[in-house]
Amino acid sequence: MNVAKIIAAKRDGKILDDADISRLVAGYSDHSVPDYQMSAFAMAVYFQGMTTHETAVFTRCMVDSGERLEWPSDDTVVDKHSTGGIGDKVSIALAPLLACCGGKVPKISGRGLGVTGGTLDKMESITGYRTDLEIDEFRSIVNKNGCSIAGASQNLAPADKRLYALRDVTGTVPSPPLITASILSKKFAEGLDSLILDIKWGSGAFMKTVEQARQLADLMVHVGNEMGVKTSALITDMNQPLGNMIGNSIEINEAIDVLRGVGPADVTQVVLSLASRLLVQSKIHINLTDSENKLHQLIESGEAYNKLAAMVESHGGDLHAKRAVAKKTPLHLTQSGFVEKVHAHQLGLAIIEMGGGRKQIGDPIDHSIGIEFLVRIGDKVEPDKPIANIFCDTSATEHAAELVESSITLCSEPVDSPKLIVEAI
Repeated sequence: MNVAKIIAAKRDGKILDDADISRLVAGYSDHSVPDYQMSAFAMAVYFQGMTTHETAVFTRCMVDSGERLEWPSDDTVVDKHSTGGIGDKVSIALAPLLACCGGKVPKISGRGLGVTGGTLDKMESITGYRTDLEIDEFRSIVNKNGCSIAGASQNLAPADKRLYALRDVTGTVPSPPLITASILSKKFAEGLDSLILDIKWGSGAFMKTVEQARQLADLMVHVGNEMGVKTSALITDMNQPLGNMIGNSIEINEAIDVLRGVGPADVTQVVLSLASRLLVQSKIHINLTDSENKLHQLIESGEAYNKLAAMVESHGGDLHAKRAVAKKTPLHLTQSGFVEKVHAHQLGLAIIEMGGGRKQIGDPIDHSIGIEFLVRIGDKVEPDKPIANIFCDTSATEHAAELVESSITLCSEPVDSPKLIVEAI
């Protein structure tokens, strides 16, 4: 196999043969193709893209690089995946809700990509929580509790596990074919029957326009259904953070608030919308109204929170233990006006600068840092009211404050809030 020839072909915009894609992924899996060549290939795909068929083949090869989980035929195995956004802690509340309804949720999650936080990093802010599980233990936790949130084992989509980390530090994250292959390879390795996708667009997402998000949603839904998994998607707004909390420990706390019925309205809306659609799609519930009513009951009764606590305990964690949160510093603006825009990307950068995200593979995470973002698009800002609280114990607080301040654009006239759930596909 001439890897350089494959890279050059994609660089020049050519459509790759199935066999070349298969050999490339197999070589990367057995380490005969080094990271620097796969980095070059990822950059070629970033600029030239892939056809739907190429993407499906690439995805299938990523799945075939390892094992697939198998479940009893009478189980309904479901999952959700988000393309990532600032403050997105939906999975943490969603998985136990789905499990309470009778779905099995073998959620394989990832770490932070670019400026967006990773579910695994958030879960590891829970005292004792283990994300690196062997397949048998992962399966056992799912069978016991109905859900588990863990990292991909060495044997599940191993090619994606390496490429996922590589993309984060090579500027190739926002590529529809690479996103599709990465997400769906992990999902298909889980042995799913049904999948729903949360495709985010805006200043805090990888897809900066609705059109880009729609293109990605169409691609992923097409590939997913073609490969035998019932797949649908919601396009949701990420032009401002989801919820108020951005970080690791504080996002866990906010997800718990959702399960206790006191979480932010926007996070709760996305959780319930995704859960109800997935449950109807999987034929667990009859219709969306019935499904949402049952989900509300699970929250009000405390059953959903208890399910999360039981899952955490099975991972060696203690959901009731207090999570570390750094010293709080309020941030004010000197001018007044209405919030016209939020450049959410800046908020993600602020988290990274404070040590809550990674600049390079393997960088440690400070789970205690974060930002409580207190304003929304359309809100009135006054100098006497803080726009955010910054949680940080180091000298990085000042730089982070500058980034948070620069994230807000004010105007003199009231503006409308953006639509949170744009469309279903």
